[in-house]
Amino acid sequence: MLKRFKKHFKNQKGLTLVELLAVIVILGIIAAIAVPSIGNIIENSKKDAHAANAHMVISAAKIAKVDGLAYDYPTTGTDPKTGYQISTLVSGGYLDDFNDADNNAASYDGASFVKYDDTSKTFKVYLKGSKFSVGTAAAPLAAKDIKRTNVSVTPTTP
Repeated sequence: MLKRFKKHFKNQKGLTLVELLAVIVILGIIAAIAVPSIGNIIENSKKDAHAANAHMVISAAKIAKVDGLAYDYPTTGTDPKTGYQISTLVSGGYLDDFNDADNNAASYDGASFVKYDDTSKTFKVYLKGSKFSVGTAAAPLAAKDIKRTNVSVTPTTP
């Protein structure tokens, strides 16, 4: 019996072409499933980072308000100043300098702000990143509304 077993293994030369092709096809199917899943995980992580940054900005604005820092947003027009520019919170030491979650080398757009809404008695934030934004300039988001699902693609300007 042992001789027959050894003889059987000596006759095998390797994988046939069909077996090799089957392995390649299986690996291709696995790769086709895995690559988009990994892309979604990375995108969701960036959205979560934007949401976390927005919460951090709101917390810094609350501290600045309690500390008596004068509002400086909006910067133009005749509207009363009701909020803070992100750069003001950073320069005032209420917020460490942080970068856009999409592009770690860039800061958030200068149009980003946090403002106090007298009606709801809450701070609302708009963060404009290079790829994603939290809220819009016309409709910033309150802390309770900041979730991954509310982080949207930043519109590109022509």
